Amino acid sequence: MKRLSFLLALFVFFQSAQAQPRFIPKFIRHMLFEKDSSRNGSFFLLPAFSSAPETGLELGASSLYSFYSDKTDKSTRVSQLFAYATFTTKGQQRLSLSSNYWTPQNRYHYTGSISYINFPFDFYGIGNSTSKEDKEHVSQKRLKLDFSGQKKLSPHLYAGYVFGGYDYQYQIPNTGKNFELELTPADRNGGSGVYAGPTLVFDTRNNNTYTTRGIIINSYLNIMHGLFAEHNYQGSYFNAEYAQFFALHKRLVLGLDIQEQSLLGSQSPFYLLPVLGNDEMMRGYYNGRYRDRNLIAGQTELRYRLNDRFGIVGFAGTGTVFHNSFSFNDLKPNYGGGLRYFFDTEKGLTMRFDYGFGEKRPGEARQSGLYLSLGEAF
Repeated sequence: MKRLSFLLALFVFFQSAQAQPRFIPKFIRHMLFEKDSSRNGSFFLLPAFSSAPETGLELGASSLYSFYSDKTDKSTRVSQLFAYATFTTKGQQRLSLSSNYWTPQNRYHYTGSISYINFPFDFYGIGNSTSKEDKEHVSQKRLKLDFSGQKKLSPHLYAGYVFGGYDYQYQIPNTGKNFELELTPADRNGGSGVYAGPTLVFDTRNNNTYTTRGIIINSYLNIMHGLFAEHNYQGSYFNAEYAQFFALHKRLVLGLDIQEQSLLGSQSPFYLLPVLGNDEMMRGYYNGRYRDRNLIAGQTELRYRLNDRFGIVGFAGTGTVFHNSFSFNDLKPNYGGGLRYFFDTEKGLTMRFDYGFGEKRPGEARQSGLYLSLGEAF
């Protein structure tokens, strides 16, 4: 009920602020309520606040700067810089900086990110049927870098490369949990590695921030190699995603999204396994509650834009993780809804409030989660 009241309070605030903008500071009015058709850059700031026993208070913010590399060519897509930083009263941090850059006329597309996490997470083990009783708080430090570049080969086809590196560090005590039998001594402490590989994208979307029609098929293969003698992992990671959008009405859009991920090779470090659940796919599941060598998931989302500033969505989907053999009986449900606030109507940029529900396992409460994010889920 508190979460629902929070969302309703935000909705009332945005409505009243638009009706009486002089009572709001100028920079907030400009960021949230004023329209700009000049194709100038725009900035948005979203505060972050949460609390948990293992972290204490967590405070921070996320920010998004959006711009066009060519303001005169209306075919050029929106480029973005996104930053996120939070700190806890117990000395933990989460920091990230990412970019999504389209050159004039979309001839080239570049993405890059660097992130650092010093933050505990809940580890349940490996597989599609983990138990809440096995949950263990695990300390985690992770540094990850990622970069990709694609060149336009035809009006809708891009080909390029991806490369990056990672360093994972964990402290998993011997507590007799069931999942500990699945961890090798090397995996228990994490590992470092580098990766590189090809990427191929087919993209007919009319807009890359708020799509109303078109298709995008995105695929890449990361060929991975561990660093140092104690972390000599060799393998690869394959990802393929298909999304399509249908304009059912001037204000009504139907989106479909299907994704497959696989960790290939003879080894399976737990920290490299695909995980089910995040703010983009299978909303309602704790990120990492289920993890294994393969993941397949799909969702559909119905988006209705009430006016230039507000929208509502409903979504439903299903997905699972598996080691070798996929079974339809293992698919897990996912459904929910949310609100959208368009803080930049010209670029189609949104602030997203979603609440998702997952499965109810025997003896456990139904899995669910609240998400406050910038940009659409897919």
